[in-house]
Amino acid sequence: MTLAVAVAGAMFVGIVAYAVLGGADFGSGFYDLTAGGTTQGAALRTHVDHSIGPVWEANHVWLIYVLVTWWTAFPEAFAAAMSTLIIPLLLALLGIVLRGAGFAFRKYSATLGQARLYGVIFAGSSLIAPFFLGAAAGAVASGRVPADGGGDVWTSWLTITSLAVGVIAVASCAFLAGTFLTADAIRGGNDQLAEQLRRRTLIVGALTGLIVLSSLVPIARDAPTLADGLTGRAAPLILTSILGGILSLLLLIRRHAAAARVTAVAAVGSIIIGWGIAQYPWLLVDEVTITEAAGAHATLQALLAVAALAGIIVLPALGYLFRLTQTEAWTRH
Repeated sequence: MTLAVAVAGAMFVGIVAYAVLGGADFGSGFYDLTAGGTTQGAALRTHVDHSIGPVWEANHVWLIYVLVTWWTAFPEAFAAAMSTLIIPLLLALLGIVLRGAGFAFRKYSATLGQARLYGVIFAGSSLIAPFFLGAAAGAVASGRVPADGGGDVWTSWLTITSLAVGVIAVASCAFLAGTFLTADAIRGGNDQLAEQLRRRTLIVGALTGLIVLSSLVPIARDAPTLADGLTGRAAPLILTSILGGILSLLLLIRRHAAAARVTAVAAVGSIIIGWGIAQYPWLLVDEVTITEAAGAHATLQALLAVAALAGIIVLPALGYLFRLTQTEAWTRH
């Protein structure tokens, strides 16, 4: 393994973490949006606020980590992607900012009308952000980001692969969030809400599977390099993802939400890792490899050292935060 590949691997760990943890966070917006009217949906919206409140900002640590590593370790590829994909990335950023503002301001709204407005902003932007992040990833994976950054700012991502990946990202986030919220409701002793969430999550999970399956053929035609990797060396991970999704649905049917949360994470994590393996050794597919895009040797060494140090300092703190949300927070609920 070269130093450049090691740094890319460390960066990819952040992508997987953000997809899973940030994805579960984003997906909660779907259940907030579809909770119903003010009175009917009050319990579910309160549950969403309680579940994601302690961690909704912490999850973005992974996004910052990925972006900083990318522009430091692979500056020319980063510049090319930012130039070509400026529109979907700006829209994703807008979604992230509006989501945070809506989530915070809803709690301190002076009137019911303001609370509704900020609630819509929070829920809607929770779907916007993963869609455009997925669309950007689809553009890279389908080989539409030239190494010189001269790609078309519209046609590079308005393609079947980008749009399909964007929709899959939203659906996967909603499925992840559903399993987490259902398990939280059970742990909090709210059986009625848990049953409501369980039924919705089963529907979302089944629809997610259908969306993924129906996207395979058009993606294979539109992104042949990615398709070759997915059906080749990444095939075991794709199979793991399929099995994880099916097992999650079966566990939810049998009302084992805590276990379903684990298998759902495995399903989404496997598909993300499979994408990375399928794309290897390309950083920008069909344009530049990881080794070709790497920056200075000393910079790569420093980044690996910083990543290791961050793991020692940050990961225990994040782990403790998540542990608190799973124990003491619910005791007080």
